[in-house]
Amino acid sequence: MKNLFQKEILEEVLTRIEHLTPDTPARWGVMNVAQMLAHCAESVDMATGTNKPTRMLLGRIFGKLFRPVYSNAIPFMKNLPTAKSLRIRDERDFNNEKEKLITKLKQFSKGGEAVCTSFPHPLLGRLTPNEWSVGTYKHLDHHLRQFGV
Repeated sequence: MKNLFQKEILEEVLTRIEHLTPDTPARWGVMNVAQMLAHCAESVDMATGTNKPTRMLLGRIFGKLFRPVYSNAIPFMKNLPTAKSLRIRDERDFNNEKEKLITKLKQFSKGGEAVCTSFPHPLLGRLTPNEWSVGTYKHLDHHLRQFGV
């Protein structure tokens, strides 16, 4: 299972990010490429506990049912709903957001299991470090596919 603690997987993701440009169009969804990069950086912050969104009611009720989807080998579907705390609606600087995401990914990967939070995911509840690493990879892969890289 691909996860961000694997050096070769981190390198794959970083290479894909480098193929993005400020004008890369989305294949689906409403975010532009800079907003997507900021959104992905926020999700890495969620995995490390820097960003601690509150649990969603839907997650408290159905989170355990959705949890396996976060860390299995099946890619995320298009147009999944986004937690309000992770929605990026304002304009962002592409280069700044790209650099922030790259830095956060390198720190996450280098830090390994020790950097993962025990704070619950807003939908899925408490996750293991492996689930955070696999799920964060899948989330990045989803958005990089959204922008064709």
